[in-house]
Amino acid sequence: MEQVITKEEFDGFMDIKGETAGVALREHKEFILKEEGKEGLKKVEDTISNLGYPEYKDLKPRKFYPVGLYALTLIAAKRIFNWGSKKFEEMGIFEAKMSLVLRVLMRFLVSLDVAAKKTQTMWERYYTVGNFRTIEYDEAKKYIILRVEDFALHPLHCKLSKGYFATILQIIVKNTVTCEETKCVHRGEEYHEYLLKW
Repeated sequence: MEQVITKEEFDGFMDIKGETAGVALREHKEFILKEEGKEGLKKVEDTISNLGYPEYKDLKPRKFYPVGLYALTLIAAKRIFNWGSKKFEEMGIFEAKMSLVLRVLMRFLVSLDVAAKKTQTMWERYYTVGNFRTIEYDEAKKYIILRVEDFALHPLHCKLSKGYFATILQIIVKNTVTCEETKCVHRGEEYHEYLLKW
């Protein structure tokens, strides 16, 4: 089988501090299965298992795994299927809609005000590293600015986050939402910042 991820890349991502919940990796699995079928999923699983990690079916939703595995899954999907940025935004939309964690939290996030105060709580359901907070929002002017600090996983994660954040906000405000990443650590800035409008 052709090498999709090099040993050097693997080592670099495994050195990233922090962990991600198994549920996030299983959400990747569901999207890959929907888009590429069982054969496509097997290609990604083979790539990951050849690096020493279990197949998606063996991942425990509540167990935490190295956060680098999250990035490696995205990179494997991009290289195997030649996915562009839009596909990773679609992945974020899909994962937000199917997320059990989100569905549970949405029962309590009945307003933008409450949701804006709970961003870090939502983040910690998925990651043991990084900070996620609301910088400002204005319901009358219909915008919110979200910031992710101390988290530099991979540019593909930024694309996925755009879709994910927009979908969460769309559920709350019940309107079409646009999302633009206005600052990004992968462009040399200190943190990621997202401007969402509806």
